[in-house]
Amino acid sequence: MWREARPKNNEKNKIVSRLRLFAALIFLLLLALIYRLYYLQLAQGDWYSALASGQHQVSTMLKADRGKIMLHENMNGQEGLYPLATNKDFAFIYTVPKDIKNPQEVAEKLFEFFDKPNLANEVSKELDKQQADALNNEVAIIKASDFSDEDKVARIKAAQALAASKKNDPDRLELREIAIERLINERKEAAVANYLKKVDKPGDPYEPLKAKVDDTELVSLYAYLASTADKPITPADLERRLDKIVYKKTGESLKIEGIGFNLQTYRYYPENNIAANIVGFVSSIDDKESGRYGLEEFFNDELSGLEGSLKGERGLGNTIIVNDREYIKPRAGSDLILTIDRSAQFKACAALEEAVASHHAKGGSVIAVNAKTGAILAMCSVPSFNPNNYKDVGDIKVYNNPAILYQYEPGSVFKVITMAAAIDQGKVNPSTTYKDEGQIMINGWPKAISNADYSSFGPHGIVDMNQVLEYSLNTGAIYAMLQTGPEVFANYVKNFGFGEGTGIELGSESPGNINNLLNKKIKEIDAATASFGQGLAVTPLQMLMSYQALANQGTLMKPYIVQKIQHADGLIDESKPQALRQVVSSQTASTILAMLVNVVENGHAKRAQIPGYYVGGKTGTAQVANAGGYSNEDYIHTFIGIVPIDDPQIVMLTKIDSPRDDRFAESTAVPLWRDVADFLLKYYQIPKTR
Repeated sequence: MWREARPKNNEKNKIVSRLRLFAALIFLLLLALIYRLYYLQLAQGDWYSALASGQHQVSTMLKADRGKIMLHENMNGQEGLYPLATNKDFAFIYTVPKDIKNPQEVAEKLFEFFDKPNLANEVSKELDKQQADALNNEVAIIKASDFSDEDKVARIKAAQALAASKKNDPDRLELREIAIERLINERKEAAVANYLKKVDKPGDPYEPLKAKVDDTELVSLYAYLASTADKPITPADLERRLDKIVYKKTGESLKIEGIGFNLQTYRYYPENNIAANIVGFVSSIDDKESGRYGLEEFFNDELSGLEGSLKGERGLGNTIIVNDREYIKPRAGSDLILTIDRSAQFKACAALEEAVASHHAKGGSVIAVNAKTGAILAMCSVPSFNPNNYKDVGDIKVYNNPAILYQYEPGSVFKVITMAAAIDQGKVNPSTTYKDEGQIMINGWPKAISNADYSSFGPHGIVDMNQVLEYSLNTGAIYAMLQTGPEVFANYVKNFGFGEGTGIELGSESPGNINNLLNKKIKEIDAATASFGQGLAVTPLQMLMSYQALANQGTLMKPYIVQKIQHADGLIDESKPQALRQVVSSQTASTILAMLVNVVENGHAKRAQIPGYYVGGKTGTAQVANAGGYSNEDYIHTFIGIVPIDDPQIVMLTKIDSPRDDRFAESTAVPLWRDVADFLLKYYQIPKTR
């Protein structure tokens, strides 16, 4: 019986074992589930929350509108403002290659529209440069010849006149057009091939084509691509409305297969290269816009404003549900209102460009300042650039502002500072005389220092201080300096603002270099050469402001170019004229002004005369310093004038760098000064006093 009962117990045990195994498996599964829930909800909870948030929430930064930079503008007697730098929507054109049926035809049309006009201009400039280089070589040969200075000048002018006449010769113009067409065709193949790389991509849904296209060019492109012989379309038939090109009359959209555009906001400079060295430009680095050079860089924080943010949830149809508490409105940048008037700036720049071109010079500058306040009325330099296309420049040095950055030896315009120091010290007066031998020996220097006209004129004999400025005598400047002594003279040079930045709100300003006058024991030769503007370096703005002090009864003002800063919240920061120090007495300043009138009336600056006004000023023709001493070919011409002299309103500097046709400033910088000054007197309606 016992043997019979045992199999029943075994069967029961097997069932119990299976139940226990099943229970263990259930327990293990529950543990795994609990662990998984812990892992997902606690250990990885933040990650999955962020993932879900990314699918349901929207968060983005909102770009702030960059502040404007404004010029004054007088229209029909009404004072207004004109944007020098602003923001504007441009089209970003792209192609959809998969929708283009004839890539070759589209590529050729794109070349004809975008590239051919630019190539024509590019080739034309190359031909102009070849002609200019040929003329410069001829001029160099003449200068290196044994002809007299007068004969050299005559031959150079004849060569320039011949070159100018050839430009208008009908036969040469015809040959030029043939050459331009030939060069364009040579470059066409490569340009079309570049377009084919973009448009001949079957199945490709997107290729960028051209950025920053304005409305005029955009409408013209659509008209050109859509027009056929049977149905011609002109740009006048079309206009842009938001993100579409439509027919003006019907409002019907015009679509080009395979071509599209979207709108993007860019920094825009309506005046192109006018005031480019002042304003600078905006570039994008790591998708963040930042001002570079000029006002754009100096006031970048104020102009940039503050970004905002938007955070919300996606609703039906991909709409965004915004919670007011999660929306931070961007704050627009502040606007800069400059002291410069648009018409004054335009005249100064146009006249400078013409003068630089006519004298075949390397460059030049014009700066005009209010005599009493230090406010900049105009500031222009050549070469310049177009900040809308700042990447197109060949040399980034063009971005710099020569008026405040580049140092140069000013030459004879500095004699006025020397004379002012000697008169202020009571060591000389306008009638003080000395005997000019044409040359002078200085202690510790082996060579005699000569007047600029010594080789042609010789000694001037007994002359007074008025004549020192009229004839621009180096020996007379040295004589005046020696009466004060090198140390006292050096102190006046520092007080006039040389050797330190003026503090104008443009950045990258050079301090100049008067190191030779900063030593405890100043060498007599260093003070002697400095007295007539050699052996020390200044910026054009420093040189101008020293004359401003004389025009302002001896008080040196801080120059400024920003009149107001208008903030987005309505607050306005206004610049006030700031007097820096009294550098000479008002009596000394008045005496110097009278002496400067004599220079214009009787000296080397007669071309600065303007009917109805007493004008005072001084020329400077300085050799350009190089590693071996001074160049025998390159000169810098400067003229600084004050008008009207009996109640100074305008102080202006004109500077021409390395002119090729005239050796002295009276033939280059002085006529330029008169041209601009005459305009400013009329424009600002300054009464005649003569």
